Amino acid sequence: MADKGYRVEHDSMGELQVPEKALWGAQTQRAVNNFPISGLPMPRAFIRALGLVKWAAAGANGELGLLPTAKARAIQAAALEVADGKFDEHFPIDVFQTGSGTSSNMNANEVIAHLASRQGTTIHPNDDVNMGQSSNDVIPTAIHVSAALLVSEELLPALAHLQEVLEAKAAATDGVVKTGRTHLMDAMPVRLGQELSGWACQIGHARARLGECLQRLGRLAQGGTAVGTGINAHPKFGAKVAVLLGESTGVAFRPSENCFESLSTQDTAVELSGQLRVLAVSLMKIANDLRWMNSGPLAGLGEIQLPALQPGSSIMPGKVNPVIPEAVAMVAAQVMGNDQTVAIAGQAGNFQLNVMLPVIAYNLLQSASLLANASRVLADKAIAGFTVNEAKLAEALDRNPILVTAMNPVIGYEKGAAIAKKAYAEGRPIREVARAETDLTEAELDRLLDAMDLTRGGIKG
Repeated sequence: MADKGYRVEHDSMGELQVPEKALWGAQTQRAVNNFPISGLPMPRAFIRALGLVKWAAAGANGELGLLPTAKARAIQAAALEVADGKFDEHFPIDVFQTGSGTSSNMNANEVIAHLASRQGTTIHPNDDVNMGQSSNDVIPTAIHVSAALLVSEELLPALAHLQEVLEAKAAATDGVVKTGRTHLMDAMPVRLGQELSGWACQIGHARARLGECLQRLGRLAQGGTAVGTGINAHPKFGAKVAVLLGESTGVAFRPSENCFESLSTQDTAVELSGQLRVLAVSLMKIANDLRWMNSGPLAGLGEIQLPALQPGSSIMPGKVNPVIPEAVAMVAAQVMGNDQTVAIAGQAGNFQLNVMLPVIAYNLLQSASLLANASRVLADKAIAGFTVNEAKLAEALDRNPILVTAMNPVIGYEKGAAIAKKAYAEGRPIREVARAETDLTEAELDRLLDAMDLTRGGIKG
């Protein structure tokens, strides 16, 4: 007999109480009871993918004549509601659960069966919703589908936007010459536009790497069922699921060429996580460069001024901090940690199944989502709006003894080093010291020490 506010559900292990208003059944409830670990449910992107996989599976089984039309349509309608996020509160299972993700698969089966049965046809979570499937191919498929959709729909567009903003800012600042820096020390001049073009190129390469990885994300484990042999699934089932998912999402999906690989490993997820880490490293570099360039404004470099977004101190009035680059740097650190988790979890492919699938899904999707959001924020709230302190850049450039490098072909390295040391020691402009220490004319000094011309490279002798 159920307590007030509960109903009795059963599964192959017996009966237990489930909250009266819950759409899930006994197997989900067992997982809720068994895994009170983190309070972190599976991500929205993953639940969406599960719903889409169940929608496609019902459609495939209906087309193959294995599932009556009424049942197939009822399951598909319910699965789409799950995919659309209408019942996310009914997916309570912790990320840290059974390593195959069986609990989450059954959560989807039970919720969808419950919803579909409201149409007047009794739907069984295993026999109908899970027909021709196993958690062992559903969860790897959902990982690929969710990651592919997140990368395609959110991350790649965000990176395209960031690259576009960087390229526009590079073009707008290409006439600004500044002191270059290596080892954080003064080096030969560069144009600010050249510096930003390097950042834009980093993002372009990240987009290309992710695009290549999408090809492998499109290979789905569906159809391999329990161990990769396809037991209890129609031979055409996996291919039909891939076609339906592709038609529904606009992403090119196809069945895996080897389901034994797709069930027992998560190499593509590890690959994608690695590419996300590369992007995180790029964003960390860009964020830290912005912080250095913005530093000061009086006692730092003060080359640029980032948009003032919020007070920077609870005790120092007027202080403004580079909050966007700081937030982006923290995102990068989180993604690097997530990648380590995914790499370790990827090693858990024991024989015919990887048994750390939920934590792979969680970390992979969190990384992609964080990077997409951080890239847009970086573009719109830091890079697009920063201003350049041209007077400070020009002052530092005029006093940069490293400009003597351009004179090497004419006066030699050792003479150049002596001039640079004297300029440093006496705090004098390099032109002034070179005028006194060489026989070069004013015209020759103009030609050799033209900062803009020096940014174009080549031999100045």
